[in-house]
Amino acid sequence: MSLPRVALVVAQALCNHLACTPPNPTSQKQRYHTEEPFVLQIAPFVFKCHQYLVWTCAFFETLFYLASLSLFPTLPSLLTSLLSLHPSLAPSAPLQSPTLTHLICPLPQTYPPLSLTPLFTIGVLAVVLGTYIRLDCFRALGPLFTFDLTIHPTHTLITTRFYAYVRHPAYTGSMLVVAGLALSHLSAGAWMTSCGPLGVVKGAAGLVWVAWWVWTLAVGLSRAQAEDREMRRVFGKQWEAYARAVPWWFFPGIL
Repeated sequence: MSLPRVALVVAQALCNHLACTPPNPTSQKQRYHTEEPFVLQIAPFVFKCHQYLVWTCAFFETLFYLASLSLFPTLPSLLTSLLSLHPSLAPSAPLQSPTLTHLICPLPQTYPPLSLTPLFTIGVLAVVLGTYIRLDCFRALGPLFTFDLTIHPTHTLITTRFYAYVRHPAYTGSMLVVAGLALSHLSAGAWMTSCGPLGVVKGAAGLVWVAWWVWTLAVGLSRAQAEDREMRRVFGKQWEAYARAVPWWFFPGIL
């Protein structure tokens, strides 16, 4: 376990937190596309879960690093010291139990150690790029940007910045963030796969990654179609000209 990995894990968690925090509240009166399947409507809730999950991983990876430096006493030593404060409770022999490191990472040592891997580094870069794109979209749309689909009374068609290259760059950012988090936390050398719950069942990390990314893509596709219909209805020929000039939803030349 290295200090650079810990620093990058924390920085990644901060980026994800910023990318998944709504810049404006949603006005229920201005919402549309409320008929989409429930599993797709819960995107704001899932974003909130992203924050807690990623911060949890960052916490345990940081704790594992600190424990590996022997900054904390072993639990038996700590308990012995506490019990010795009262003579009648003092144990006759030293207590035996795992160290804090073993409690944080209970799986066998045959699992890959937490380390700075190429996949982890690529994942961090993807999260940083995705966060930058989303924050730029927040700035470009200003008060118009909400996590639920809404039409503001003074809505305008934004065609600059990342919107000059794809019509729905915020979803591009989301996909990059999800892909980056998966590469960082669901690959070998991460706490989730080396020490945490996904290290118990072989192949679990891959299944979680596929389900996570497919859901994110499904949300993006559903909302992109709904937003295009609404923008066409509101802006008419102006939107049609924009759609001809910018034909791609998320990735130029691909989708």
